[in-house]
Amino acid sequence: MFRYRDEGLAQRIIERLKGLKLDLRLMHVCGTHQDTLVKFGLGPLLQAAGIEVRAGPGCPVCVTTAREIEEAMLLARMGKVVATFGDMFRVPGENQSLADVKAEGFDVRMVYSITDCVALAEKTARDVVFFSIGFETTAPTPASVILHTPPENFSILSAHRLIPPAMEALIQMGELRIDGFINPGHVSAIIGANAYEFISTRYQIPQVIAGFEPLDLLVAVYMLAIQACKGEAKVENEYARVVKPEGNEKAKRIMESVFEPFDLGWRGFPVITGSGLRLKEEFAAYDARKRYEDELSELSTEYQEPEGCKCGEILRGLVYPEDCPLFGTVCTPQHPVGPCMVSMEGCCNILFKYGKSRIGI
Repeated sequence: MFRYRDEGLAQRIIERLKGLKLDLRLMHVCGTHQDTLVKFGLGPLLQAAGIEVRAGPGCPVCVTTAREIEEAMLLARMGKVVATFGDMFRVPGENQSLADVKAEGFDVRMVYSITDCVALAEKTARDVVFFSIGFETTAPTPASVILHTPPENFSILSAHRLIPPAMEALIQMGELRIDGFINPGHVSAIIGANAYEFISTRYQIPQVIAGFEPLDLLVAVYMLAIQACKGEAKVENEYARVVKPEGNEKAKRIMESVFEPFDLGWRGFPVITGSGLRLKEEFAAYDARKRYEDELSELSTEYQEPEGCKCGEILRGLVYPEDCPLFGTVCTPQHPVGPCMVSMEGCCNILFKYGKSRIGI
């Protein structure tokens, strides 16, 4: 499970946690953390020490709503070239995915980066739309592209989201007791540790930013346990080798110069205040929603999730993938029904991949 030199330290951490006689429910908001938890079997070890770790909305592909996918599909059917990352290709809207639209003969492409999409726009007279998804980790890149004045036939359909507002929404919804957050390393490298302080101050919840190695997570859990035992609520940074208190100032400036927050729904959530990122008015020429506003207005404002799919509850940490009646039978990575089975950061995909009996426990 661990490298030999780490195994003894991991065992000592677990034994110390057991000695604290804990009953804690923690939540992480990072698909890579979920992968580490399940791949290395950390869940059962922590459960034996009185700690449950649940997954929150840490998969950007999974929280992208059906309506946003329907927007991308409609633009493709209108004759636009629609490009996006591979994980987004098979995520379902209401009934179909971008892969289905491509199979119908429309021009939908998978790209490795937004620069591939810009290069495509430079070579064609057709309108090219980049379906741009992700949290704060990925938002600076399209912002940088916009600042460098891409071709006039290029635009962005933004589905970018911000993590701290979603964390606050989870607390305010009150559906689940959360005794502490394991904060995402990638996002935190951009926004910095200071960005989470309002959560601990306002709601008295401990937080620790963690890296992605098994020992990173175990140390982060131990730090949260110590805070809980002391009655503290603050932001600590286990991932100090990468994350700074202020974050990446240059990346934040670029992102904030192009994007502005707005209220946005997440899959499985109601509208979350200030949780989305859209292009500012001065960059409206590159905003696909502004450019094709009339065409997109024909879409419904609400779309139903697939019957029986529990992805919404999974993303809020309320149920586990095996609690979904579709998991591993009707819904598999080869034939996904919900987004959590599509993305490599989705809880269902991770559980299916490693064949564990329970996510995060």
